[in-house]
Order: sequence, then structure tokens, then C-alpha cells
Amino acid sequence: MVGLFVALKIRLIAGGLRGDTQRILGFVFSLLAALVVAAGGFLLLTLLRLASPQVAADVGMIAFTGLLVCWATVPLLAFGLDDTLDPARLALFPLRTGQLATGMFAASVTGVWPIVSLVVTAGALVGLARGAGGFLLGVVAVILQFALCIVTSRLITTALSGLLRSRRGRDLLAVAVIVVVLMAQLPNLIVNRGLSGDPLAMLHSLASVLRWTPPGWAAHAISDGGATGALELAALAVLVLLLGWLWIRALGRALVTTDASTQAASVRRSSGVLDRFLPDGQVAAVVSKELKYARRDPRGRVGWFASIAVTCVLAFSINGDGSAGGAGAAIGPACVGALLIGMQQCNSFGIDGRSLWMNAVVYGDSRDLRGDLAGRHLAVAIIAVPLLVALGVIGGVFAGSMAWAVPAVLTAWGVLGIGLGVGAVTSVLVPYTVPDRLNAFTGAAPGQGGVAFVASFGAMIVTALLALPVALPVLLGVGWMSAVALPYGFALAWAGRRLAGMWGYPRMPELLAAVSRPT
Repeated sequence: MVGLFVALKIRLIAGGLRGDTQRILGFVFSLLAALVVAAGGFLLLTLLRLASPQVAADVGMIAFTGLLVCWATVPLLAFGLDDTLDPARLALFPLRTGQLATGMFAASVTGVWPIVSLVVTAGALVGLARGAGGFLLGVVAVILQFALCIVTSRLITTALSGLLRSRRGRDLLAVAVIVVVLMAQLPNLIVNRGLSGDPLAMLHSLASVLRWTPPGWAAHAISDGGATGALELAALAVLVLLLGWLWIRALGRALVTTDASTQAASVRRSSGVLDRFLPDGQVAAVVSKELKYARRDPRGRVGWFASIAVTCVLAFSINGDGSAGGAGAAIGPACVGALLIGMQQCNSFGIDGRSLWMNAVVYGDSRDLRGDLAGRHLAVAIIAVPLLVALGVIGGVFAGSMAWAVPAVLTAWGVLGIGLGVGAVTSVLVPYTVPDRLNAFTGAAPGQGGVAFVASFGAMIVTALLALPVALPVLLGVGWMSAVALPYGFALAWAGRRLAGMWGYPRMPELLAAVSRPT
């Protein structure tokens, strides 16, 4: 089983690179990044030998724990990239559960990044071991730490495999991506607010807690090199075997459990508040569809979650230690939130995918396409307008004066209109497919990554440049300019829809092909 699954994994990697220049370049970049991480991580752990034994042990415990956390979380965020992560793809193989678990473990350790993890962990042999006993125990500790990471990762992905294939699981995955982004900002926020204590004491306090975790056992065993370290490694070995047994049980259950993601959902006729205000027609139908996407589809929600989360982090960072204030603290976060929300519309038709053909055969002229875009923009405005009001109020609190909340809201509404107009143009000029399966690292179909980058980055730059004439004076304290921002944004949104209709209608076949690429 080991040789078979290793060969399968290598064939999967090689087959994915065949005939696709973009994937080859991505693999080369990943390989270079892996070499840098392996060399850098190994060097940093070996440099711990220059520190005192206590500091080296503390840093080693934190590093080992961080490595385990990465192995436990990153495969969840990347679920769908590696076919060997999903047991459902292997369910029809004529293998017993134990054989399948052995093969999946072998596939897990085959690849560039597992080797990187092992190399980085091996650096602790030089940085933490202080004698022959520490080195001998360190070899065992490194192997057990690596096995712990692999088995923990496999146990979590296998136990949650059914959930991750469902819509609810993809919802949780979308939220998890935002949480990871927010957690990555914690060190920056902590540094901005200052450290109220001795850094070495804080390091030792954190390590004292992690000392009693399984990664802490492995790191302490290397630095201890005695009987206590041997007992810790024995306990770690038992834990790895227990997790391996639980993984085999979870694998057996996953292979015989019905895949809930293939079950049909009930269809309910719904009527909402919009039906009472919007007349029947194309715009009302598009608004209703877009609001359902935002409520039900994780791909529609992740952009909203990201926009709100990044804006809140930015507002907190600008406020810093509480000394910040003025127009910038109120207007900056609101305008950034509007910019990020507008960027979500730079590929308006991508989420429709192949179903866009129904629109293409119905549209009779560019006016129909403009009506479609108007419905999409109205749906965005229904959600974004109250959100930007809330961001403006929060900005006013940070600024120390609620008087700045009104200019912040008006300016943000104007920036939103500019973003919608720019997004309408990019949606017809540089469209791309949005993958059905959402994960943290795929925003376009294979071969369209460059197009997605151009659309997103280009929309952000153009929106920011067009917003400068009204946003910059308000940021500098000219509050009355916010009254100009709203009609200015409305005008650019209208102009963007008109240009998109004029340019996009003749390109409907190309647009449909671009958003219908296989993923």
C-alpha cells in the first residue's frame, strides 16, 4: 500500500502539471518557497543554541505547538486541492480500512511541504539538545512530532470530510478563512498597543502552559535529555497510536456514511419585503437572486465577511493606543469598507457560471444587460448601505466626535457607487470563473489566476483613483465635500453600467465562455 499510494500521489502531482504553464510556474514558485521556509526554519531553530537553555526550550515548545496548529488548520482551509485528503474519492478501492489508512498516511508524507516540516523540526536537534542523551531522544522526538502532526491532520480532515462537502461546511470554512486572517493581525495589533511587561517573562509564561501539551513534551524531551524526557516521549508515542486508532475509526465511518452534499434540498416558495416595493420585472428578479446568493452561497458570503473583518481590523489599528482621532479615524475605515465591498463586484457574472447562458439567450440589446447590472448593484446596496452606516458610526466613536459619522457615511456611499461602476466594466472586460468548491486558495478556474488578479487589483486601483477627488478633501477635514461624494458615486455607477452594457452585449459569447471554465 505504501508504494502504491506514494506512486499515485506522485502521478497526481505530475499529471496536474502536464500541459499547464500556469500550474508549472505555481509549482516552481511553491518549490522555491518551500526551500526558503525549510532553510530559514532550520536555521532559526539551530540558532537557539546561542540562547540560554531556558529561552531555547521555551521557544522550541512554542515552535512545535505552532507547527501542530498549522497542520491541524491549513488542510481544512485547503480542502479540495489535494484529492488524497477526501476519503470519498478512495471509497470504491477494494481495500480494507487499515490498508487505506496506511496508504493515506504514506500519501500525506509524500510531497514538498511534509519534507519541509520534517526539516524544520530537525533543527531542534541542534538548537535544543545539550548532550548525547538529548540528541538521541531528539531523534525520536522529531519523528514523533512529525507523526503527531500528520495523524492529527488526517484525523480532523477525515472526521469533517462529510461536513466539508456540504453547504453548511463550506459556510464554516468561509468563516474560518476570515478568522485566520484576523488572527494573523493579532501580533500587529499587540505591537501597536505596546507590550506591558518583560518579553522574556511573557515568553516563559506562555511556554509554561504549552509545556504540558504533546508538542511541549517533544520539545522538552529534547532539551531535558534524561528520564523525564524519555517518559514524555513514551506518553507522546501512546498518544500518536491513540490518534491513529481514532483516525482509522473515523475513516471507516466516513466510507459508509451517506454523502449529505448529494441530497436534494427542499424547495420553498418565498416572498419577502422586496416583493412589496419592487415591481415585477427583470430588476426585481435579479435583486431577489443576488440576495439569495448572499444568504445561501458561501462564495457570496465570504467577500462580505472579509470586507467587514478587514475594515474592523483597520479601524482598530488606526485607533492604535487610543491617541488617534480626527477625520481619518472616522472616514478612512468606512471608505476602505466601501472599496472592499465594491471590489466584490469586479466579476459580477462569475458566480452565475454556466447558468449565465439563460441570460445570454434572453437579452435582446445592451439595455437588458444594463438592467441586469442595475439589479445586482441594487442588491449590493441593500446590504452595504446599512453596513456602511454602522462603520461610519464606529468611526465617529473612534474619532472622538459623532459629527464625523455623517461625512464618513456619505463619502463611503460615494466610494461604493464608484466601485460598482468600475466593477461593472471589469465584469464584462475581464470575466473569470468562480470555482464551485470554495477554499482559501482558489478564486478562479485553472489558468485564470492572472485574469482574476488583473480584475481585482485593477478595480481597486481605478476605484481608489476615481474616489480621490471627493474622499481626499474629506479626509483632510473639508467635511462639506461629502455632500458631493454621493451624487458623484451615483453618476459613476450609472456611467459604468452604461459602458458595460455597450461593451458587454456584443461580447456575451466570450463572457459566457470565460465564466463557464471547468474547475
